[in-house]
Amino acid sequence: MHINWEQFEAVDMRAGTIVDAQVFDKARRPAYKLWIDFGELGIKKSSAQITVLYEPQALIGRQVVAVVNFPPKQIADFMSECLVLGVYNENNDVVLLQPQQPVQNGGKVG
Repeated sequence: MHINWEQFEAVDMRAGTIVDAQVFDKARRPAYKLWIDFGELGIKKSSAQITVLYEPQALIGRQVVAVVNFPPKQIADFMSECLVLGVYNENNDVVLLQPQQPVQNGGKVG
């Protein structure tokens, strides 16, 4: 299925820095609660199933890419406000997408 440029532009993908990461005990599948600084957009929360390859403390300060214009989604007692992007590896574990060099928080993917 092909999409047009207008449809692609509707997906608001931004870079942000993880400022806090905690184990999400109430999630059905192992996950972390993330708080991500998107600069002018503020800090947004996300639930991310990335527990196999990442430890919470090692995530703090890491820049990631996320979709910031999905509607918030309630996951257990946590409101997820953005979708952190990653690629599944050969073991079906998520490898986070991240800028190769530091960029401004809130920077738009284009």
